[in-house]
Amino acid sequence: MRLTTHVLGVEFQNPVLLAAGTCGFGVELIDVIDLEALGGFVTKSITLEPRTGNPAPRVTEFDSGMMNSIGLANPGLVGARDEKLPWIAANVRRAHVLVSVAGHTVDEYFALIEGLDQSDGFVGFEINLSCPNDARRDGVPFALDPDAVTEIMSGCRARTQRPLAAKLAPNDPALGKTVKRAEEAGADAITLVNTLPGLLLNPESGDARLGQGAGGVSGPALRPSGIRAVREARSNTSLPLLGVGGVLAPEDAVAYGRAGAALVQMGTATFAAPRASTDLIAGLGRWGRRHGVSAWDDLRAGTEAQAG
Repeated sequence: MRLTTHVLGVEFQNPVLLAAGTCGFGVELIDVIDLEALGGFVTKSITLEPRTGNPAPRVTEFDSGMMNSIGLANPGLVGARDEKLPWIAANVRRAHVLVSVAGHTVDEYFALIEGLDQSDGFVGFEINLSCPNDARRDGVPFALDPDAVTEIMSGCRARTQRPLAAKLAPNDPALGKTVKRAEEAGADAITLVNTLPGLLLNPESGDARLGQGAGGVSGPALRPSGIRAVREARSNTSLPLLGVGGVLAPEDAVAYGRAGAALVQMGTATFAAPRASTDLIAGLGRWGRRHGVSAWDDLRAGTEAQAG
């Protein structure tokens, strides 16, 4: 199966990306996988200030997935701009990179775009509107506030000519409307979905299994929510969609493609098997040959027509 696809103004050599928060800034995985074999990756979310993250334990497993509460640990705007992005620019050629940004306030998103936009080495920004660790102080995540989505995306659009992907939440009861608001405000793509809020307790003590208490559910348990969100978004927009949540095997990526995703992002699977992403790329080729599908883009044929 031919895996190349044209999205966000560039040609991706395959549709497989590593998701934000699962691959750092690429350099962390350079001795583990061939980054240049990927379609691309999304950096760890960058915040205005450096962050050390939430208290340990930050990750825990359960039968159908994983929960995490990392707390957006990252080097901050200056550290990312001066150290991480120059490494990407010097070392990543074929894989395309999206830089994830997350803010506590609307203005922090704008400062991040302004501070990073002149750097080299990446295609565009993924605007993390849905991270449960970065809701407005004492408020809901920005992704669940349509007016905030409009304000953030329109302000980011005014500050860069690079492509913008709005990352939305799986628990949005009005997802279709939010997708439309993001598009009208200047989004070039929609990423679906972020983790789903959850809580795991130790049965003996009743204490939370994560140091922060609640966290985000990822892995196979998230896949039905992710596919549903992509399908719903496709009926409301013709923008490119990036499907995230529970992608482990070629069949999972294909399901996202059938729902309308132009690209897929893999995250949790790489914690159990660091080379899962490159295995997925090879597996997609084999899947296509077995099922007589000649191109990744053929999986999405007709899905754009669903947008109403």
